Amino acid sequence: MSSADSTAQVQFPTLTRLNAALSPDVDASLIAEEWLSAFSSAIKRQNSAIVTDFFTEDGFWRDVLALTSDFRTIHGAQGLKALFEARLSIVNPDNFVLSKDPQRAPSLQTPIPDLAWIQFCFTFATKVGKCSGIGRLVPTSTGDWKAYTMFSCLDALKDYPEKAGCIRDLSAHRELWSERRDHERNFVEKDPAVLICGAGHTGLEIAARLKALGVQSLVIDKNKRVGDNWRLRYETLKTHDTVWYNQTPYMNFPSTWPMFSPCIKLGNFLESYAELLELNVWTSALLQKADYDDSTKIWQVTVKHGDQERKLSVRHLIFAVGFGGGQPKMPVIPNQSSFKGGVMHSSEFKSAKSYKGKKVLVVGACNSGHDIAQTLYENGADVTMYQRSSTCVITSKAIVKMLEGLYNELFPTDLADRLNASLPNAFLHRLNQIIGPHTAKTIDRPIIDGLAKTNFKTNFGPNDHGLFALFHGRGGGYYFDTGCSQLIIDGHVKVKNGSQIQAFTEQGIKFEDGSQIDADAVVFATGFGDVRNSITPICGSKIREKLHTIWGLNEEGELNSVWRSSGQEGLWFALGNLAMSRFYSSALAMQIKMIEEKIFPPVY
Repeated sequence: MSSADSTAQVQFPTLTRLNAALSPDVDASLIAEEWLSAFSSAIKRQNSAIVTDFFTEDGFWRDVLALTSDFRTIHGAQGLKALFEARLSIVNPDNFVLSKDPQRAPSLQTPIPDLAWIQFCFTFATKVGKCSGIGRLVPTSTGDWKAYTMFSCLDALKDYPEKAGCIRDLSAHRELWSERRDHERNFVEKDPAVLICGAGHTGLEIAARLKALGVQSLVIDKNKRVGDNWRLRYETLKTHDTVWYNQTPYMNFPSTWPMFSPCIKLGNFLESYAELLELNVWTSALLQKADYDDSTKIWQVTVKHGDQERKLSVRHLIFAVGFGGGQPKMPVIPNQSSFKGGVMHSSEFKSAKSYKGKKVLVVGACNSGHDIAQTLYENGADVTMYQRSSTCVITSKAIVKMLEGLYNELFPTDLADRLNASLPNAFLHRLNQIIGPHTAKTIDRPIIDGLAKTNFKTNFGPNDHGLFALFHGRGGGYYFDTGCSQLIIDGHVKVKNGSQIQAFTEQGIKFEDGSQIDADAVVFATGFGDVRNSITPICGSKIREKLHTIWGLNEEGELNSVWRSSGQEGLWFALGNLAMSRFYSSALAMQIKMIEEKIFPPVY
C-alpha cells in the first residue's frame, strides 16, 4: 500500500460518523485522567481487550523510538493488537502520568466542523528511557471516549541524560581552554565514534546532540567556513519559515532576530553555533573513501583536510549533505553547445546584478525558480519562467498563520515539536484537503485568483493533500510566495508552459510547439538528484545496493530511511528543514548512543 492509499483510507472521526453527541459540560481533564489510568492498568495486565476497550476501530499510534525502536505509524485494530502483543514485554512501558500544566493540560478541541476530541499530554517510562505522549480521544455512541490518535516519543535515556541545563559539565578544567579545544578538534589520541559529512544546520545539530550525550563526533565540510552552504547561495535568499519554527537545539536565535533569516546572516549564526557549542568541525575537508568492515563494524575512512590526508576509524557515518547530496539535477537538452549564452544550475546562481538589460530564462517554477526570477526582475533583467508542471503556491502570510499556533514567542519549542509530530502524516494530508482550498479562498485569494487569470498553473498538491505532501513526497514542487506571484500577475515576470523543451538554439530554447524564447542566459532551477548516487564514489556500489529509498513516504506514512536505518549498518542519512533537523537530530543521536552502549531494544 502506498502513502497515498493510506491517506485515502483515513476517515475523520466526526460526531456524525461516530453517531456521537457532545455534552455541553465535558470535563476534559477528568475524562483524560480516567482514560489514561485505565489504559495504564490494562498495559500492566497486558489485557487482550486493550485495543477494543480503548481505541476506535480505525485508531492510530505513531511512535518515535519509544515503543518500536523505530519511526512507525500503526493504523487499525489489528495492527495495534499486534503492536501491543509484540512490544509490551520488551519495552515495559509504565508510570503513565497525565500532564496538567496549562500548556499541556487536557482540552476539548474542534479542529474542523463536526470533529471534536480531547487532546492530552502525558509522560511515561520504558526500560531504556523517559518518554512523552500525546493522545486524542473522541466520543462514541455509547458515551465512552476512545483514542483516535496516540503519539509516543523517546525523550531521554535513563542512564545517559544530556549534559545540559542542571547537569551540564561542572568540571573546572586546569588546562588552557584554547589548547584543550585544539586537542579535541584534531582528535590527536583517539578517533571520533561518528563522522558527519556536512556542516549545515543538520550536521551541526546532530553533532550538538551527540556531544550532549557524550558521543564524540567530527563534522567535515568542503567549504572554507561553517555556514558557507547558506552564504554562497543566491544573495537575496531568505528562509521561508519563521524564526520560531527554525530555532536550533541548545541555543535560540536572539530575541531581536528577524522573522525570516537572510542567508548570509543565518550562515554567520551557524558558524557561531559551532564555535559556542564547541563542536568539532573541519572545513575545507572532503570524504574521499569509506570502507565498512562487517566483522568489526568499523568504517575505515579517508578524509582530505586541506593539503593533508587523514585516515580515521569510525563506527558511524552520517551524510547530512542535503537533498540529492548537493548534486544538481540538470536535464539533458540537445544542442546545448550551440547556445551562445550562459547556462547554469540554480545552485551556481549568486547575484542578479550583472543581468541588467539581459534576457534570462528560468527553468523551474518552485521556490528557487521564483526567488531567482524575482531578483532578476528587480535588477533590471527581462525574465521568463518556464513552468514544467503546475505549482502549489502558498503565501508567506499564510505560512505565518499556519505556524503561529504552535511556533511563537511564548510557546515551548519542544512541546510544539511534539504536537507537530503527533498526528500521522496520512491524517495530516487528509486534513490538508480541507485546509488548502480554504486558505486559497481566504488568506491567499488575491494571489490565487490573480494567478488564475494568467497562464501560470497552480495545484493543491497531489490529490489536493497540500504542500506537506509535496515536501514529504519529493522535497519540492511548491512556492512560498514572497512577492514573485504578484510580478507574474502584473506581467513583469513572463511565464511559458504547456509545451516540452525541444532543444537549445544559438539564441535560446525552442519548444515542441514551435515557439522559441531568446535568452542571454538560462538558469535551471530543477532541483537535485538522488542522494544515494552522491555517495557511491565514496562507499562503493555494494553499499549503494544495500540502501533503501531515501526520502518519500512509505506505506505507513513515515519518511523512508531518514534519521533511521538506511539499510546499511552504521550508515545514516539526515536531511530536512531546520525544524525537522531540530526534532529528529535528537532521535538519531539517541539511536547512536543506544547502539554505542548496547542498550538498543530490537526494532519492531
